[in-house]
Amino acid sequence: MVLTRPDGRLTADLDPHDRGPQDACGVFGVYAPKDDVAKLCYYGMYALQHRGQESAGIAVSNGQRIMVFKDMGLVSQVFDEATLKSLNGHLAIGHTRYSTTGASVWHNAQPTFRATESGGLALGHNGNVTNSAELEELIRERDASQTVPHKDSMDSTNDTSLVTALMATYGDTPMEEVALDVLPRLKGAFCLVFMTEHTLYAARDPQGIRPMVLGRLPTGWVVASETAALDIVGAAFIREIEPGEFIVIDEAGLRSHRFAERAPKGCIFEFVYLARPDTLISNRRVHTVRVEIGRTLALECPVDADLAIPVPESGTPAAIGFAEASGIPFGMGLVKNAYVGRTFIEPTQSIRQLGIRLKLNPIRDIIAGKRLVVIDDSIVRGNTQRALVRMLREAGAAEVHVRISSPPVRWPCFYGIDFASRAELIATGLGVDDVCRSIGADSLGYVSLEGLVASTGLAGNSLCRACFDGVYPVTIPAGAASQMGLNQAQEDR
Repeated sequence: MVLTRPDGRLTADLDPHDRGPQDACGVFGVYAPKDDVAKLCYYGMYALQHRGQESAGIAVSNGQRIMVFKDMGLVSQVFDEATLKSLNGHLAIGHTRYSTTGASVWHNAQPTFRATESGGLALGHNGNVTNSAELEELIRERDASQTVPHKDSMDSTNDTSLVTALMATYGDTPMEEVALDVLPRLKGAFCLVFMTEHTLYAARDPQGIRPMVLGRLPTGWVVASETAALDIVGAAFIREIEPGEFIVIDEAGLRSHRFAERAPKGCIFEFVYLARPDTLISNRRVHTVRVEIGRTLALECPVDADLAIPVPESGTPAAIGFAEASGIPFGMGLVKNAYVGRTFIEPTQSIRQLGIRLKLNPIRDIIAGKRLVVIDDSIVRGNTQRALVRMLREAGAAEVHVRISSPPVRWPCFYGIDFASRAELIATGLGVDDVCRSIGADSLGYVSLEGLVASTGLAGNSLCRACFDGVYPVTIPAGAASQMGLNQAQEDR
């Protein structure tokens, strides 16, 4: 679908709080008695930094006790050589966090830790558990049935700490048995890595909404959110952890349990934006899929232009495919500042309108006088695209046509991506022509949902597409349906 901008484009300053979709977390676990597991965890988390930039943490066991070190900030800010040397052991889990449930504060950083009657439990989570109220009630029931209630079992401020607290109420029951009782009770999206003093565990929800993989080291095993984390630590990719699978790794080796029947609904947005381009998901390289999406976008949304430029970095593969299929030359018209992460320093009012230049700057010699087609991965609120279009015009672009390698985002995510609320999503209240006018482009085109699915090479019924079509594969939190105008039939489809 392609629409041309009527006269009288709208412009507005960049909202300093505007941001694209944010994934919840990255998880990593390693059991390797002869390796430096803390450093392996550190490097694995580095590879998963894109999945969460608010806090980072590592838990390590030496067989006698679990040590947890975590703090706010990037992996490189939280850990140094001295800290890593102090984390000695034979198994470890690591976590990078972006908050979707619970505030962005130290108390909510992961891994979480709870003392149990048989030792300790550390846990990290990627996703979003949607039945937190049920878990809270279950914890109360279990505490009420015990002679000595578990201390602080209800002191939980997010879904991850609730899961940890629930597991800790089982007394001295072996953790393998505990997990097989608790996991079927969890609803929503969850990839868990957790550990006791002697054992590493990993589990993936029955829909497999978030990615999770298994790797092999010469001296042990690795589990991670993405294959890119296996690559960086030198682990061989073995396979994806199956939806509904629970894995146990200890001195006896690896064993697998199925706690629920698999009903695959992998997140399609992992292919669009969230995962690293060098990652494999469902045996498909993410970069290759994104290039194919770009080709599909060019066929569905043709345009006369002199140059196809990406919004780096996430728009680059799709722009390559778009240029190949359209015959429009590919060019790097924008430079991204590689050192801009999440900043806690707000710009003053006088420089707020220049905010986008902190991340992107045009190369005037390349774009001046050119008819540009700009390829980006998504439009959420629209503020960033609005500022970008204006910046390109100020740099001398003759025309600015915007092409998006995903359909309009119209629905929030309850499975671990922090989109804006439905009221804030620009596509909720506006048609494509209205969005085009709002961002000030000469034309706007989105890839169709059918074209996006076809580009992945996967069956549409094996993918979660709720952010695009509002069809949620797992029951969403109580009250959310009425707030969004959904009926129960839509909610349960």
